[in-house]
Order: sequence, then C-alpha cells, then structure tokens
Amino acid sequence: MADNINIPHLARLARLSLDDAAQARAADDLGNIIDMIDVMQAIPTDGIEPMAHPLDATQRLRADAVTEQVERAIFQNVAPETADGYYLVPRVVE
Repeated sequence: MADNINIPHLARLARLSLDDAAQARAADDLGNIIDMIDVMQAIPTDGIEPMAHPLDATQRLRADAVTEQVERAIFQNVAPETADGYYLVPRVVE
C-alpha cells in the first residue's frame, strides 16, 4: 500500500521539506497506518453500540449555586457614561 502514497506531493501540500530518508520513513509510517485502518475496518462491529467515551467515567460537578454578588454600582463608577445599569458607548453603526 505504501507504493501508492505520493510523499513528495503530500510534503508539498503540507509545506514540508523532506529529504529522501525522511520521505521513505513517512511512506513506511503512512503505509503502516493505512494497514492498521484496514485491519480495524475488517473487525465485525454489528450490534455494538457506539460509545461517547472509551472510559466509563462520570463527571464530578459542583453545585450550580451563586457564590458571588455583582456590585454593578462599584464597577460602573469608573465608566464614562451609564444609564439604567447599562454602559453607554458611542454609536458606531448607522
């Protein structure tokens, strides 16, 4: 399978400069990857339900509770202009 892989073309697309030895290693590596994929595709998977994650783990989540209060007035004291709790900014779209 590695004979059909055009390494110079792939290297050019990826903007890589590979010498002859690196091209040979890349061809071997890609050939091994393709062979492994072929072996994996030959495995019968009928009746096997897809998994969202390979490990059977649960998330430890914290309680969704408010822990801080927003002091809007303190934050808006340094703003150039505010009105009704909003920051006023110059209009940029007409």
